[in-house]
This record gives sequence, structure tokens and C-alpha cells, in this order.
Amino acid sequence: MRYLIVGCGRVGSALAKLLDSDGHEVIVVDENAVAFRRLGPKFRGHEVVGTGIDYDVLKRAGAASADGFVAVTNGDNRNIMAALIAQRMFKIKRIVARIYDPPRGQMYRELGVQTVCPTTVGAKLIRDVLIGAPWDAQNFDLGKLTSLCAVVGSSDAGKRVGEIEEPGRIRIAAVRRGVHDVMVASSDMRLEEGDELSAVVAPDAISDFAQRFPQATARPKVPA
Repeated sequence: MRYLIVGCGRVGSALAKLLDSDGHEVIVVDENAVAFRRLGPKFRGHEVVGTGIDYDVLKRAGAASADGFVAVTNGDNRNIMAALIAQRMFKIKRIVARIYDPPRGQMYRELGVQTVCPTTVGAKLIRDVLIGAPWDAQNFDLGKLTSLCAVVGSSDAGKRVGEIEEPGRIRIAAVRRGVHDVMVASSDMRLEEGDELSAVVAPDAISDFAQRFPQATARPKVPA
């Protein structure tokens, strides 16, 4: 896959190196050539000096054939402008822009631009650590959904995955059983005590999920 990243700051450079190490073709655009030093000597991708809101710069960077586009400069306006150019002028299908202002992020998602808000994600992670939330939470999609991990207790042992799920509110994505046995969940799968669930939970269902699995941190996660 070919990915175009606008912004070679700490996030942009880290993302570029991750995608590069995964074997993807990566092009990084930044108006400051010195910023490319963050990529390190092992980076095999391409570097383009210029601003990400310039059509000609993006064209030179290969936007016309990019499979994905990411805008992670320090400015919300530049990120959104770059994302809209990528979407409307280059017809790139997968586009993500970093936005620090949550209300603006919602507005642009309605325009079809996926946004990631460090403000929202960071606040929720800090809250969970602060209050000792009984789950391992990773937020995504600006808080619209939350990925949670919980351990099945004796009260839910023997139940089917479908009995835990709630349409539109809770979906069990995977079940870890034992040390290395990880399975994609199906609605008729029978749960066992000690199973670790990976669930996608809507905001209005988080409290219900927490009440059902109050001892979610009792069993530490085992590396795959």
C-alpha cells in the first residue's frame, strides 16, 4: 500500500517509520527539510519538501496514486485543508486528519474526513487511569466507540457471546483463551471463566459493561 503523510513531527515521523517497517511505501511531506532527520537512516520511503496544502506539492508527492493520506501538522486548519484537497482533488479513499479541537473534529467527520483528536483521547485515558477504571481501554474514532478488555467471571461462564452483546451498543470482537489461543468471536461461541474479551462499546453502554465486569483487571493480560 502507498501512504502519504503530511507533517514530519513526532507523530508523523513515528507513523512513517511504523508503516515503512510494515513494508508499505511511504511518502512524507514537510516544508522544513530538517524535520526529515526524525525518520532516521533506516527509513526507506520518500521525502518531499513543501506544504501539504499545495496541490502541486501533493501531486509531486504522488497523491494521485496514494491508498491513504494522513495530515499531522501542528495546525488544525492546515490538516483539514490538506485532507480536503486529498479527498476532493485526488479522490484518496482513506484520509485521517489530526484535530486538537473536538467540536471541529465532529464537523469534519460529517464531511467524510476521519479525524483523531489527541485532546479527547488523552483526556479519556487520563480519566481511566485516575479513577482506576476496571478495564483496559483504548479509545478511537474520537470517542464515538471504545475498545475495552474484560475477563469473564463465573456468572457469565457458559453463556454464548450473543448473550453478552447488545445490538448497536456492545460487540465482542475477539476472545483470548489461555496464553496463546485468540479467536474471532461468533455469536454462538460458549464462554469460559477466565476468557479475556475484546469488546467494542458505544458510549452509552460503557457503564453497563463496567457493571457486568467489575473485576476486569483481576487477571493480567497475557502477551500474545
